Amino acid sequence: MEKKLFSKDFTLVVVGQIISLFGNAAVRFALPLYLLNLTGSSALYGTVMACAFIPSILLSPVGGIVADRVNKRNIMVTLDFFTAVVILIFSFCMDARNLAVPVTVTMMLLYGIAGAYQPSVQASIPALVGQEHFMAANSVINTVSSFSSLTGPVIGGILYSAYGIKPVLKVCIVCFVLSAVMEIFIHIPFQRQEAGGSIWRTVKTDFGESIRFIRKEKPVIGRVLLAVCGINLFLSAMIIVALPYLITEVLNLGTAQANRLYGFAEGALAAGGLLGGIGAGVFAGRLEVRKAGNLVVSSAACVFPMGVSLALSSSGMVNYIVITACCFAVMVFSTVFTVEMLSFIQTETPQNMIGKVIAVILAVSMCAQPLGNALYGVLFEACKGIEYAVVLLSGALSLAVALGTRNVFKNKNLQ
Repeated sequence: MEKKLFSKDFTLVVVGQIISLFGNAAVRFALPLYLLNLTGSSALYGTVMACAFIPSILLSPVGGIVADRVNKRNIMVTLDFFTAVVILIFSFCMDARNLAVPVTVTMMLLYGIAGAYQPSVQASIPALVGQEHFMAANSVINTVSSFSSLTGPVIGGILYSAYGIKPVLKVCIVCFVLSAVMEIFIHIPFQRQEAGGSIWRTVKTDFGESIRFIRKEKPVIGRVLLAVCGINLFLSAMIIVALPYLITEVLNLGTAQANRLYGFAEGALAAGGLLGGIGAGVFAGRLEVRKAGNLVVSSAACVFPMGVSLALSSSGMVNYIVITACCFAVMVFSTVFTVEMLSFIQTETPQNMIGKVIAVILAVSMCAQPLGNALYGVLFEACKGIEYAVVLLSGALSLAVALGTRNVFKNKNLQ
């Protein structure tokens, strides 16, 4: 019997994602900005963001292994409730003398939870929709993620600028509790697997099985992952650090206005992801995996106008518009690429391995992110007054890696 796309259970997953990811986007936007406003240090900001990514990398494989062995609905419900508790505890720690410590710990927990959470969502797709709908379902999930990431920073930025950090935290707590309650009513088909020993032995066995699958049965995935690590190191990390630092500390837009504009810039990033997700769904039948490398090259090329504008223009608003527009374009191309790759992996991977394989891929692809965040934090701090040089360096390195990625897709048989 053919599974339709928008069944009751898949619809509940989508609605739960909208609410949960909105809260996630808002709190992950507000907390680092709060710290940056208090300290004005890009190095500290980059270090905090680097630390935040580490648990996500470590917990993604664990989340994937658990997703294949535990009911995915229970994972989503538990982690959403736990996220609400984490934010509530932070709200009681805001008067700490050294605020960097509770912000760092909270961000690490939030990213770690997200790393463990997303494999369950991705692994639930083959259980809820037919294979002919994989591309469309991934497009829907990415579109929902982008929509939540669009509204989260915008509304979070408005609330934060007008009323401070506490109202943002309260809204986010409500979002996670509401999402968890809604997810209780989802039914995801689940077949328990034999544990095969202690939990650590199970983790080791499943992780090794995933690595062998990627290396020997689908080796092209491993080569692509190395290229994606390079893009994360040179491009993604630069945008994560540069966007808040340039807008709030360099462009001289005024603190209150800069915070609002940064929220809109984050919203533009999400809007690019939204457009890319919709485009991937609409043109799913026309997208060819062999040409996916062109999308990565296009993303890297969008960095250069940012650096040129910073070098030639003294207008803060002009630079803001150029930076925002370029980041929007980067997200359009990268989101289409992500949807293509997830659909390819889900199609080529046995269903009982999808969770752990996707988790390993996510973890490996993110490995370069903490190093990049810390690196660009230090570079921007050291290059005050010539920030354009850092942006142009990022563009050159990203383009070199992107061209290599394109060659991998051209030269390898992916079907």
